[in-house]
Amino acid sequence: QVQLVESGGGLVQPGGSLRLSCTDASGSGFSVNSMGWYRQGPGKEREWVATITAGGVTSYASRQVEDRFTISFDYVNTVYLQMDNVKPEDTAVYYCTGNLRSLTALYGTDYWGKGTLVTVSS
Repeated sequence: QVQLVESGGGLVQPGGSLRLSCTDASGSGFSVNSMGWYRQGPGKEREWVATITAGGVTSYASRQVEDRFTISFDYVNTVYLQMDNVKPEDTAVYYCTGNLRSLTALYGTDYWGKGTLVTVSS
């Protein structure tokens, strides 16, 4: 089964940068249809951040996110979120999600990682 594992979270100062990574640690060999990131800040609902398709098409939740974050994907089923000029309001647990399909399946299945904490503070 697919096991998405995030890494790269931590403490960063306002205006700094951080890169999150997420990979399928199970070695399932499933094909990726799309991968993305969500986040949940303190006392907030989980919200979508960005998505990238296997073909490299990206989409972002807002212009504010798009101006500072970059989602990318490599062909070992790893998705990245480059976060630049971070702000205190970016503080959240960041969750990786992916829609992956086995070789015999017609459709993909959604999977989630357990999250990585990003804290933006001076």
